Amino acid sequence: MMRNMGQMMKQVKKMQQEMAKAQQELEKKEVVGSAGGGVVKITMNGQKKLLKVEIDPDVVDPDDVEMLQDLITAAFNEALKNVDELVSKDLGRFTSGLNIPGLF
Repeated sequence: MMRNMGQMMKQVKKMQQEMAKAQQELEKKEVVGSAGGGVVKITMNGQKKLLKVEIDPDVVDPDDVEMLQDLITAAFNEALKNVDELVSKDLGRFTSGLNIPGLF
């Protein structure tokens, strides 16, 4: 019984190390969210850190700031969705089969 417990603890520790490494690698990965056919682009890393905002100068209209705000919001939300998909893909192998509320 104790030997099985020791083996299980080794497996858990190995999984924790692999998961930590995967989380670190997410920091280096980038995703882009865009809106308006690419006139606004938001780049984030896999840890949801905003890296870059690109706005095509042609879309900047002082008489229609609301449209630009909507485009930025849409691009940001798409980038967040893309990060969530990346995290799910990269870390899903650690949580598949586990049903732990609040883990991700």
